[in-house]
This record gives sequence, C-alpha cells and structure tokens, in this order.
Amino acid sequence: MARAFGVGAAMLVVVSAFFAPAVTAQTGSCNDPLPTELVGNYSGMACSPVWNNFVLRYAQGGDNVLRVVLSAMYSSGWVGMAFSKDGLMVGSSAMVGWVGKKGQAHVKQFALNGKAPSMVVADRGFLVSNGHDHTVLVKQAKIYLAFQLNFDSQLKKQQVLFAFGSAIPVNDRLAEHQGKTSITFDFTTGSSSGSSFPSGLKRTHGALNLFAWGVLLPIGAIIARYCRGWDPLWFYLHGGIQFVGFILGLAGVVAGVSLYGKIQADVPAHRGLGIFVLVLGILQILAFFLRPNKDSKYRKYWNWYHHWVGRLVLFFAAVNIVLGIKVGGAGNSWKIGYGFNLAILLITIITLEVLVWTRWKNNSGPATTY
Repeated sequence: MARAFGVGAAMLVVVSAFFAPAVTAQTGSCNDPLPTELVGNYSGMACSPVWNNFVLRYAQGGDNVLRVVLSAMYSSGWVGMAFSKDGLMVGSSAMVGWVGKKGQAHVKQFALNGKAPSMVVADRGFLVSNGHDHTVLVKQAKIYLAFQLNFDSQLKKQQVLFAFGSAIPVNDRLAEHQGKTSITFDFTTGSSSGSSFPSGLKRTHGALNLFAWGVLLPIGAIIARYCRGWDPLWFYLHGGIQFVGFILGLAGVVAGVSLYGKIQADVPAHRGLGIFVLVLGILQILAFFLRPNKDSKYRKYWNWYHHWVGRLVLFFAAVNIVLGIKVGGAGNSWKIGYGFNLAILLITIITLEVLVWTRWKNNSGPATTY
C-alpha cells in the first residue's frame, strides 16, 4: 500500500501548480485624475477602489446607460470586468481590454460560457453596448478600460467579477487569469461586499472533502498498516477514524451536490471522480460489516479486496482534491496547505515503510496483513 500511495502522493505534489499574479497588490486611488482623452465622455463619475489596485469609476444616467472606467496597474496582458447573475464566472458576460504587441488597443465583450479557453467567446454576451464608445488607454503604467452599457433599468446591487491575465490575447483568445475576485457592488451607494454565496458553500465543500478524504482517511490507513502491534487498539482506531472520515466526506459530497444544483458548474471530470470515490467508500463501509471470521477460507480474499479498494479510494480522492482545487479557483493557501499535507503523509509513510521492512528483514518473516 505504501509504495502505491507514495507514488501517487509524490506525483500530486509535482502536479500542484502555483500561479504568480501579474498585477501588484497596491491599492488603487480615486485621487488620480483621468487621462485627458477620457474627460469628455467620462467626467463627473463616482469612484470606488474595488480590489487590489483596481479602481471603478461609474455613472448612470436617466436613459439607463451605465458609463464605466475601470483602471488598474498594467504592464502586459488583459484586464476585465464581468457582470454575473450568480457571482460566478460561467454564464456571465465580460468587458475585456488589452494592448496588443504592436500597441493597438482592444476592448471586446466576451461570453464566459465555460472555463476552457474555447468556451470564452469574443463578441458574444448578454450586455448591450455601443462599440463606438469603448476606449482602452495605457498611461503611466495604468490601463484604463472605458465602456458604456445599456440596461432595462438603473442598476442597484449587481454581482460583478474582476480579473486579469499576464498573457496578451491572440486572435481574441483569452489565456487563463492570474487573479480574480467576485463582489456585490451597489451602483446607487458605491458600497461593495464579497460574494458569500455560493463561495461559502464552495469553501465548505472543499474543506470537508480535503479534511476527510485527504487527511483523516490516509491517517486511518496508516494506522491499519503500521500500528498492528497495538492490538486491538489499532483496529478500533482504524475503524473509528475511517468511519468519521467517511461521514465528513459524505457531508462534503452533499455540499458539492447542493453547490452543483445552484451553479450547474461545468466540471465533469471532478464530478465523475467524486462519484467514483464515493461509491468505493460505500463499498468499503459495506465490506466492514460483511467481514468474514479470521478462520474463514474467504478471509484472504476479503483482505485482498479491502486493501486494494482502500488504495484506490485514497489515490483517486487525492487526484480529485487536486482537481477540485484547480477547477474551483482556490487560492495559493489551499494549494500550499494541501501540498504540505501530502508531503507530511509521504514522509511519514516512507519512514514507517523503511522501519517495517527493516524489521521484517531482520526477523526473516513474511509481511503481515490484516
């Protein structure tokens, strides 16, 4: 078990990637004047710092036209502002601006139909705009994205997203963002707040599953393999920890099902692996209650089944945790935390495995299984 699980853990540590932001984290200021090129059409606007160095200037007229100037520190790549119905990227429409390699400014609407680059479609979306009023400028290391949108009525509280990427779009294809946030912005008062739902449910789903499938269940498996000298304590510890881990993991799955029902996220691989891991976990619970006696001729087959299904559960659960961190857009704290957890498990398993094989070699005895 240790060698198979150790290889999987090592692979997952290598796979975990960290993205460095391309925009500095200094706070933007409303005291900076607008470039003279924008003063005519975009003067007399309310202003609010919204995220990192992103500053949002806006004004709404009686004709339900929303004028927006979004500014941020800029060296290359793209910046964007999306309007969402549920606070999520998928299903929203975004206004994105960038300056090409030859210095040509671009501003386009994108329909964010999915997280894959092919699902982010230029010149599509539900926003009604006049392309002639769109402007992109770069002044003193800042980009200014100015646009006007028509709505059926004046906006009040609206869920919006801000994001940036370091790669210059080619053929209107946006590369993956290096930073993003989702807030609820009140266009009548200028106040904003972080979007708590479904982000809170997503964090609950991730935390429960990471702790259950990524921490408790591996610890229970380690006890079963390396602590058999504590008989019968090891058996009760193993069974108790695995049962608690499964209950918490089941709660995490329920949270995931509820989350999917709210947002209909396009994550087939993550969902499929989650269902597969849950089925294997249920089979392990059933196997516990159907365990033959030690003197039964079927006990060795049960042992073989229980060992290998347990290994599959742990391996695919670890893969799915990494996948969930990626598709969920979790921050570096999640990546670093789970990477540290995998490293500790791997070091512990290797150390205990060396001790076990050293003892077996000295005693010239066969490997023990339960």
